[in-house]
Amino acid sequence: METNNTLSIWTGQKLHFTGLCFLLLLTFLFWQHLESPSTMAFWLAVCIPIVHQLYVWLCWRLELNNSLISRTIGFPVYLVLFFVLFSGRFISLFYLAWQDQHSLPLSLSVQVLASLLCVLPGGYTMYSVHRYFGMVRASGADHFDPKYRAMPFVKQGMFRFTNNAMYLYAFLLFWAVAIGFSSSAALLVAAFSHAYIWLHYFCTEKPDIKYIYGAKTK
Repeated sequence: METNNTLSIWTGQKLHFTGLCFLLLLTFLFWQHLESPSTMAFWLAVCIPIVHQLYVWLCWRLELNNSLISRTIGFPVYLVLFFVLFSGRFISLFYLAWQDQHSLPLSLSVQVLASLLCVLPGGYTMYSVHRYFGMVRASGADHFDPKYRAMPFVKQGMFRFTNNAMYLYAFLLFWAVAIGFSSSAALLVAAFSHAYIWLHYFCTEKPDIKYIYGAKTK
């Protein structure tokens, strides 16, 4: 039961887990359609985003409910694990793309052009996050430290065009890796990751934002 002063750990999670099961089913079916390439590398690249986002959900909600993360492992440890998992997303995708390279029938010109179309907005978004938003704040620091809640919403760099540039554009870098290696398996993982981060936004982050910022989000 939620009140104005609490946010249940399970808020939005019925949709989260239902959507995740649906995404995994689709991913499995498409992977089979591709003749099940690079089994271990493929499912590792799928599992790391899941572990990352489940970790974030649990830590954010436990912190908002009773500051459990701050009182146990502490924010610095949370931050290290967050970025280890975040880096793992790229490393596992690179490994899969390298193993499955040239499985997409792309000409070199299409490969280069499509990669650039993903890298340019994705790279500028990551620059904008680093320059105007801050990587610590991007990890969900406003769940832990009240000083971040007093900061204005960022409207510079890529954030001039959308409030959620990180999920809309930064994840194009995953597509760039897949296209750069011309890997159909990595492209499928990029699609899964991009869809799953939006599921995270609607089921976990959006309710958290409403709880933390209240009227400021209206």
